[in-house]
Amino acid sequence: MPKGSPELTHARREEIVEACKTLYKDMSFKDITIMKIAAYTTFSRASIYNYFETKEEIFLSILQKEYELWVEDLNRIKDSSDTMSKDEIAKALARSLERRRLLLKLMSMNHYDMEENSREERLCEFKVAYGNSLKAVDAILQKFCPDMDEKARESFLYSFFPFIYGIYPYTVVTDKQKNAMDKAGVGYVYYSIEEIAYTCAVKLLEG
Repeated sequence: MPKGSPELTHARREEIVEACKTLYKDMSFKDITIMKIAAYTTFSRASIYNYFETKEEIFLSILQKEYELWVEDLNRIKDSSDTMSKDEIAKALARSLERRRLLLKLMSMNHYDMEENSREERLCEFKVAYGNSLKAVDAILQKFCPDMDEKARESFLYSFFPFIYGIYPYTVVTDKQKNAMDKAGVGYVYYSIEEIAYTCAVKLLEG
């Protein structure tokens, strides 16, 4: 790690992460390289390695930030009211995910690679953010669903979280994919992230 204040180090890491996010809007994960990321920063390719050892670590930082933003949304849901019905909880969770399209995209496409090719210390930082999202959803359930015991809440969490990993590919389909499905006799029916997430959440909550 290069010498410098923690604030400067953080700012440089953020610049790299934002450059990667910019590229990811129009490029695939596999086509993005450290060299291409460097072209969108004030750093050389070699300098980026002072802050991230791999491309996957940069993407993991993006995913970590998305989880942190989602936790902020979840905490606002918990603090927004004294009472909420299960239907209202499902709708609120679904809307929160609709705002986190990048989170869902990264979850569904590159999660294993990001974790496998990142240093343990970086992975631990990410797991804190992931763990906080579990805790935030659990806190919502504890506050608004007093009829759910610990086992029931755990069942919801470990059904809902794996489910949301697969939402993104069902909501973003290319023309090539649509044509292939049509030829295969599958067809394609569009549902938004909010619609899919709500359907799952409300069924899980209502048992």
